[in-house]
Amino acid sequence: MPTLAAISKIDFPYKVDQHEVKEETRKMFAPSFPQVERMMSVFDNTEIKTRNMCKPLDYYTTVHSFEDQNSEYIRLSLEYSIQAIEECISSAQMNKNEITDVIFISTTGLSTPSLDALIINKMRLNQDVNRMSVFGLGCAGGVAGYSKANILAIANPDAVVLLVAVELCSLTFLRNDSSKSNFIGSSLFADGIAACIITGDNHTNKTKNTFTFLAAQSKLYYDSLDVMGWEFLNSGFKVLFSSDIPTIITQNINNDVTSFLEKHHLKISDISNFIFHPGGKKVLTAYEDALLVEGDFLKNTREVMNDNGNMSSTTVLYVLERIFSNGFKNGYGLMVAMGPGFSCEMVLLQMNKK
Repeated sequence: MPTLAAISKIDFPYKVDQHEVKEETRKMFAPSFPQVERMMSVFDNTEIKTRNMCKPLDYYTTVHSFEDQNSEYIRLSLEYSIQAIEECISSAQMNKNEITDVIFISTTGLSTPSLDALIINKMRLNQDVNRMSVFGLGCAGGVAGYSKANILAIANPDAVVLLVAVELCSLTFLRNDSSKSNFIGSSLFADGIAACIITGDNHTNKTKNTFTFLAAQSKLYYDSLDVMGWEFLNSGFKVLFSSDIPTIITQNINNDVTSFLEKHHLKISDISNFIFHPGGKKVLTAYEDALLVEGDFLKNTREVMNDNGNMSSTTVLYVLERIFSNGFKNGYGLMVAMGPGFSCEMVLLQMNKK
């Protein structure tokens, strides 16, 4: 079965304390958002300490056109994706010409040709590489992309699949939008870029850790299209998310996880490592209340959120990188993320130290 050969992430040079973001947001929203003082506590309630941002904080205090923001999305995505990819290739002890497939995941900017084409051109990767560019999976994109990368490697045992996930959420911030959703988004979202290399069976695993793909499952909940997503305006991407998200998770996640694991003759108690996307503090609480796993099973997930904020699809890959680099328990691993649709993505792993 396919294995994870390497994983890397980007820590942007403009990481900022949450309290600084809070004060700047207060200044920006106060003139046109009467509820601002009453709602400032949401920044503290997130438990986020620092935010991974691709631009300095003062960039967001001025108005930018969608054209300008999207141009920055393309420029920064290309620059930092290449940085993450080069680190990943080096860690995997491979040559860039060995890459057979590229999957690019993002929901926070637009580019045609897609970013994978820009990356291949700039890095001079193999011209015959297979390409897949996926837009619109939101926070679920990291797990979905990881699943698709492994499925490609199952189909071709010689495959070296490069997965790149880019979310520059901060560049979607609308300076003149005084809506509640924009305000809440300003307390949560941040920027992230992660790269993974997944190899097929015909490659020797050179890492000290072996993360083997076992299975995946996707689920779309009917009649929940308005729970999370974008509204596309002349001024850019306007964030949409419902306060019902934690409730939907509480009502569904136990059955979803249980039924997925039962197909592979497993129970929740058989899972040693939990690699979940942290949508926010309420989402983490919903997971805890519904799954009833003993101990602080979401410790890595919580710490990634505290250190970075919600980086949409890339966040779960930051959790995976933390576990891959800093330690885990031998046994099964479960990746989970929820996203627009409303949807759930899951991946089952076998995780062992050499």
